[in-house]
Amino acid sequence: MYYINKITSSPVVDFAAEELKKYLRMMMPKCGEIAIKYAPEAKDGFRLGLMSDFGLDTSEAENTELDDILHIDTDENGGVIAGSNPRSVLLAVYRYLTINGCRWLFPGIDGEFIPVKNIEATKYHKMADCRFRGQCNEGAEAQHLMMEAIDFTPKIGMNIFMIEFENPRYYYDSYYEHRYNQYARDPEPVSAETILQWKRLCEVEIAKRGLQFHDMGHGWTAEPLGISSDAGWTKSGVELPEETKQYLAMVNGKRELWGGVPLNTEVCMSNPEVRAKMVKYIADYAELATNVDFLHIWLSDGSHNHCECDECRKMIPSDWYMMLMNEIDDELTARNLNTRIVFICYTDTTWAPEKVQLKNPDRFSLLLAAITRSYTDPVDPDLDVSKVELPKFDLNKSQFPGTVNEYVAHADRWMKHCGVKTFVYEYHYWWPQYRDLGLMDSVKLLYDDIRGYKAHECDGLVEDGSQRSFFPNGFSYYVYGNTLFDNNADFEEMKKDYFAHAYGSAWEKVLEMFESISKTVDYRYFHGKLSSDRSKGIFYNPELVPSLKKIISIIDENEAMIKEHKNMPYRAQTVSYRMLIRYLDYCRSIVKAFILEASGLVDEARNEYISFIKEFGKYEMEMELCYDHFNAHCSWGRIFGHAF
Repeated sequence: MYYINKITSSPVVDFAAEELKKYLRMMMPKCGEIAIKYAPEAKDGFRLGLMSDFGLDTSEAENTELDDILHIDTDENGGVIAGSNPRSVLLAVYRYLTINGCRWLFPGIDGEFIPVKNIEATKYHKMADCRFRGQCNEGAEAQHLMMEAIDFTPKIGMNIFMIEFENPRYYYDSYYEHRYNQYARDPEPVSAETILQWKRLCEVEIAKRGLQFHDMGHGWTAEPLGISSDAGWTKSGVELPEETKQYLAMVNGKRELWGGVPLNTEVCMSNPEVRAKMVKYIADYAELATNVDFLHIWLSDGSHNHCECDECRKMIPSDWYMMLMNEIDDELTARNLNTRIVFICYTDTTWAPEKVQLKNPDRFSLLLAAITRSYTDPVDPDLDVSKVELPKFDLNKSQFPGTVNEYVAHADRWMKHCGVKTFVYEYHYWWPQYRDLGLMDSVKLLYDDIRGYKAHECDGLVEDGSQRSFFPNGFSYYVYGNTLFDNNADFEEMKKDYFAHAYGSAWEKVLEMFESISKTVDYRYFHGKLSSDRSKGIFYNPELVPSLKKIISIIDENEAMIKEHKNMPYRAQTVSYRMLIRYLDYCRSIVKAFILEASGLVDEARNEYISFIKEFGKYEMEMELCYDHFNAHCSWGRIFGHAF
């Protein structure tokens, strides 16, 4: 007879107890009912609570609210499952279940590997190596899929879910309008009001799990001026009145929406009236949104678009940005709000301030967004940042970094100037994830990036990318979650563990197939790095055609084996193999287009790709928890000249 005692009264601990009960009953289907009760004085059964409830030392944490310590000490009948905060208790429950054989291979019930076995005595104690471990919405979002993504987040040790924009309409519209997949799915539009309701539902689910909620990002240069930015990166078509135009950045002698897109438009930062409008809007937002743990205040999503008026030229954009941060801090302090603010090292604010100091660093965190980096070389953990030569900022003309190490050097300048905690906003799950058909190189780069960033005092990552980044499997996210929590996690051991659970008896053959694909064509080719004649295109390389054809041969050689395993003892493995069957078709189509591209037959390659995007879209619905057809096209379409 098992029972669960909650030592701490907390909604998150309540949820943790229910999750423990659910999975214990699945693991031991004949164990009978498991009672849950609030019993602060309990000495037996499973005891869930804060480490402080058990007199356990938490001094290794700088901040027990933000730093996750997991402590597990159980036998075959129960024991202590504790954490440094309520969220950590939930994370400890999932870690306990993982140690006892459970795996969450990808979101949803079909991604759960729950063995039928008795629980074992378990001892574990670990503080997460990175404070910030999470994801931010991107790609084509559906509400039912967002619910699964939020649910999945703590199961692999992550503690953050971020939702970009006051109203994330653009991302939802991408799904419900089925952009780039209208051939297979009819549009089913939803209103902006519905999407805002759905954002609130996401917030409730995030809070249920005690996850850090990071909110907003871009939009603050438009909304305070009464300009809606919820259409994302599309032109507004709105003619602004002159009294509003005066607040916009003057570029090339004109004050107007940058490219017609409010989200991409900067303001005249030297104008105190503009800053006052922004400060009030931001403070009003923070006063209402008390559930937000970290409020991200970014500037526009354009570049080379900062104000060129005589006053704005007196300082670089990052200095005006810091002036705005200080004014926000003053207003939040006056309103007695403890809102944490995140500012961003991104595009034109990649360069650290030169003049303005941050008055209250304790309120702020720096976010390094390496938007223009290459994804063929990871962060160098041994980089001497002091020896990296960085070009001087040149208003609206600066060349953005091409390497991640340059970004690390910029972040170092920022940290030295502002004295704030820093974490990273990354893009591995935006378009780069699709550029490695064999998976191994991109996942190893992700692993090295996490460890490299940590070596340079960046305390974790939030990934900007699709919440459906599990095609053909969730190996990448498995490595992501585990390595953020434990920087010493062994890459080869994670590889064996994931593939063994996902593919069962034939896992070694499946892994061998992926590794063979990775070895056949250097994945730098798919990033446009191996052209033999750039005048003919960055993917032109006839010498690689035989190797590209060999990928198709590898797929053909493994197809029968994969189809033989489409029905497996565990549902998660059955679904994994069936997704893999689709992945074989996906790879064939992509490689056929690249064979033409590498041969210089650009028009034929484009036609082959268009055929793929039309045909393969019909499979999205059957595996939409894991595959984002819109986001895949955002990656491949830019190669084959098919605009998105």
